[in-house]
Parts: sequence; C-alpha cells; structure tokens
Amino acid sequence: MKNLLPPAKKCQLTIGYSQLLFVPLQPVKPADAKLDAIDATTMNFRTILLALTMLLTASHATAADDYKTSAEYLALRDSMHRAFNNGDSARFFPALKNLEEYLLQQDDLHAYYTQRCNEIVFLMNRQHIFEAYKLAQQLSKELREKQLDKEMYMAVNMMGHINRYCGNKEAAKECFRQVIDMMEKAGYWESMPPIYMNIVNVELDDDPEEAVRLLDKAAEIAAKYAPERVFDIETRRTLSYFNSGNREAFMEGYKKYREGVAQGKSSVHGRLMEIYHDVYTGKTDEALRTAREELGEDGREAITMIYEQAGRWQEAYKSLQQLHASNDSIANVVLMNSMQGIQDELKLYDAERQMARNRTLFLTAIVVLLLILLAALSYILWARRRHMRELRTAYDRVLEADKLKTAFIRNVTHEVRTPLNIISGFAQVIADPELVTDIEERKQLAAMMQKNTSLITTLIDELLELSLNETTTATVQKVDDIKVNATLRKLVDDNKAHLSPETQMLMESELTDDYKIRTNEEMFKRIVGSLLDNAVKYTPEGVIRLKASVDSRQLTLVVEDTGRGIPKEDAERIFERFVKLDAFKEGLGLGLPLARMVAERMGGSLTLDADYHEGARFVVKLDL
Repeated sequence: MKNLLPPAKKCQLTIGYSQLLFVPLQPVKPADAKLDAIDATTMNFRTILLALTMLLTASHATAADDYKTSAEYLALRDSMHRAFNNGDSARFFPALKNLEEYLLQQDDLHAYYTQRCNEIVFLMNRQHIFEAYKLAQQLSKELREKQLDKEMYMAVNMMGHINRYCGNKEAAKECFRQVIDMMEKAGYWESMPPIYMNIVNVELDDDPEEAVRLLDKAAEIAAKYAPERVFDIETRRTLSYFNSGNREAFMEGYKKYREGVAQGKSSVHGRLMEIYHDVYTGKTDEALRTAREELGEDGREAITMIYEQAGRWQEAYKSLQQLHASNDSIANVVLMNSMQGIQDELKLYDAERQMARNRTLFLTAIVVLLLILLAALSYILWARRRHMRELRTAYDRVLEADKLKTAFIRNVTHEVRTPLNIISGFAQVIADPELVTDIEERKQLAAMMQKNTSLITTLIDELLELSLNETTTATVQKVDDIKVNATLRKLVDDNKAHLSPETQMLMESELTDDYKIRTNEEMFKRIVGSLLDNAVKYTPEGVIRLKASVDSRQLTLVVEDTGRGIPKEDAERIFERFVKLDAFKEGLGLGLPLARMVAERMGGSLTLDADYHEGARFVVKLDL
C-alpha cells in the first residue's frame, strides 16, 4: 500500500522555535529554491541545516526584543549561522559561545537554550551522536535543576531527534508526544503544529492512517493559533491525494491551492503541486522537464513517481535505479548486481524487437505472404505485453528489495550503535582516573564493556552465519560423535548465567548419558543455543525446560517456557528474518530463522507448537 502522505513529510522538523530542515550535505542554494527542493522529495535524514531565520516569540522571552535588531546581535547570530551551515567546528563553537553569553546578558533564557539545542544539532550533523546525547542529558538536568519547566520541552525534543537518528522510532514518537503535552500545559499552541509533523514524519511508513489523523490535528491547531501554517499543511495534504491516486481530490485541492496563491499565500510545496498537476493534465513530459530543471538531484523520486503514474514502467525502472545509486551508493552496489540479470533480459528484448521489426518490413514487401506478416505482428504485440508484465514484476521486486534493505540497515544500525556507544562512553570514563578511582567500579565498567563487545560479536556472527548458510548449498561434511546429554547440559549451564533470579532452567532427558549421535556438533549447538537464548529473553520469571527423547527414526528436542508466549497468527512469522515481536529486546531477529535453516540443512525440522498455551514450545526433530 502506498503512503497516504508524500515523502516530503520526512524532512521538516522544529526544535523549540528554531526551524530545522533535513537536507543532503551540499553547497547551499538560494533560499527559495532550497526550500522548494527540500520538500520535493525524500531527504537525507543524517544532516540537519539550521534555517537562516530564528523564530523566537515574545511570549517566551523575559527581556525586551529591542536587542534583536542591534548590530551586535545580528553580527553574532550571522557568524554562528555561517559556521553552522559550513560545518566549520573551529569557528562554530567559539561563535556559539559568544552568542550564548550575549543572550544571557540580555536575560533571554529561551533564546539561550535554543542555541544550546543548536549545538546538539551541530554534533548530530557530524555524526557525534554520543556527544549529542550527553549534551541533551546535560540540558535536561540543567533545566530541571533551575526549574525551568516551560523550557523542558527543548531537551525532550532533542532526545526525540536523537532517537529518530538512531532508528528507535517508538522512543522518538514518545518524546515528541511528551513535547506536545508540555507545550499544551505551557500554552505554546502556535508552535505545536511542527511538532505534530515530526510525529507524522516518523509514523509515515508504519501507520499512514495515524499519520493522516495527526496531520488533521496539526491543521486544526494551526487554524486556531497559527493561521499562517494552515495553507502549507493543506497543500501537503493535497500532495497526498496524488500519492494515493485520488485524482478528483487532488484536482479539487489544487484548485484551492491556486485560489490561495492568488490571495498572496505561498507554500514550500508549490513547485511539486504544479509538477503533479501537469501529470494529471497529460503534460507528462513538461512535468518531467520541470522536475529536472527545478528540483535537480532532489527530484529523482518525484520523477520516478511521475513515470509510474503515467504507466511508463521502463523509464520508471531506470529512474528508480538512478535514485538508489544517488541515495545509497554502497548498499546499492549489491542491489544493482542483483538486477544485472534483468538488464540483460531487457537488452535481449530490445534485440528481439529490432529483429522482429526488420522481419516485418521484409514481409510487408511480399503481398502473397500477408498472413505470415499478420502472424508476425501478432507475435510482436504478444511479446511486448509479456515483457512489459515482466518489467512491472521486476519493478515491484526492486521496491520490495529496497524495503528489506532499509529494514536490515535500520535493525543493524540500532542494535550495533547502542553497545558501541556504551563501550565508547565507559572507555572514556575508565581513561580518566579522576572519574573512577575505585578498582571494583573499574572492574564493573570493564565487565559491561566486555558484555557489549560480546553482544556485537554475537550479532556479527549471526549475520555471517546466515550469509554462509544462504550462499552454501552443500551439507557441511564435518561430523562428530557427540554425547547428547553432556552437550545439552553444557548449553543449559551456559545460559543459566543470563537468567533472571525468578526464572529456573531445567533439563529432562530420556536418553542415557552414554547415548551418542553422529552429526555436526557446531550446527547442533547452534539450534539448541538459539532456542534457549530466545526462551531466556522472553521468560522474566517462571520455568524453562529442555527435553530430549528418541525413537527408532528421530531425535526429538523440545524447548518450552512459561513466558509471554507467541500468538498463533505469528507462529510462522517469527521464523522470518529480522522479525521481533518485542522491538525492545536485544538482537536482530535472526536467531530463530537461523536455527530453522540449520535444522533443515541437517535433514530435520524446527516448528512452534501452536497448541501450547502456557508460554512457548519449540520442537526440533533430527533424523538419525
């Protein structure tokens, strides 16, 4: 299902009363052209550019606004802006400090803490997330200690953007909702619509209907408290009709947009509105030319959408290739390699079509072979339709592959960045002897670093093993005679160290201690270890049992727990890659898929017993 809102919603954010825009790192364009290009298509989420105008309202300041027109203030502000936009840290921090000291002299705490937020944003631009996080925590502590409750939303807003940067979408949405609650209590209604749009940006891919509801709420508040924002919000809503294919609603919205323009209103989405209107009125080529000339590199996604609406699948396919190459050069190499076969097929199709045309021209010269000519023309038509269907199928597969790539990058980035940040932070603490003097505390910090290092190693091992199992079709030749009970006891003992105090892990085996099977020991341990690790994660209290039995044909292993259980409708979905029923649990969602893959390579099976309701029960059967 397509998003009901255009990709442009992922770009614009508001921090306090300072407008922030997410844009790719590139030379700064003229202001109007830049704003139009930004909202024309999906932007690079990693770089934040400070708007050149600071929107500070008088209701928040404790000092007179006269200083804002003074030459000293303007010089300090512009110096900071230039250093920010150029990413010049050597000039930015001194300029920011001078501006902050000046604002404190003017007793304008709102403007002062706004600049503190800009420092956090600057660090995020340079991908210094750990430092940005520390400053956000420090800002929150300072606001709390000074009891500046009305400004507390700034620190929460910063944490929302940091969580979003790190891929923790749920935490980001929760932070933005807290910002809205704080603004409601403080009466900052006129600045709430941009915060709602921040939530919309995060909600787009997960719940388009909720995104539309939040957009309605933003429009409702803007109509009452910030009428100047209404026209832009409604223009953005009109763009959503194009994405959903609702031509009638789009044309009606476009009519209202033109009426607003005639009244002197403007919107950052104006150029995209005109481009989409040209598409619906049959001016596809003119729309494409405008998108290329006016939007430049940022217009590639809009161009792809124009081709799609026009049914020109071959051009849409090529435009999508260019978009992927521009947005993600490293990951796109892998994707483009997988599409090489499609390109070869297209070349073969072009060659066959040219041959058919030559044959048709030859047959037209021979009147007596009219029937053969008609048959050839029919064949050409059939071949064209077949290849167009194949091209559409290939296009859909590329879109699905892009979604899987995005989910993979998001999961890996989130799961690896958190322990890396912990290791980095603890390493800095240990490196400073004045911060930690107690030996035991140093040992605890070192243990935490080792634990998180082990976690990262486990994640990488899972990825490598998954890749190996997917690319290797031959069964592993190495086999061992392993004592089943001894191996299972060792796995149980290893996992007991990770249990909560309220959880027990028991082993129940019908096998004798000298019972052996001949199989690959590492693969055997991988299956049972993954199941035990999964049970430990989802059983905070209760009992985990590992059972073993054998008959004349099969060895049966059962891992059952009394934890939260798994809904029946998810019995097969949990074996898909990167699926986690609880997004807050550690891991990439590869343990169960990898265990099933290994079991099947060993000639066995791994299933979930959907009839077990006291928790979860996994059953492994291995042929003897």
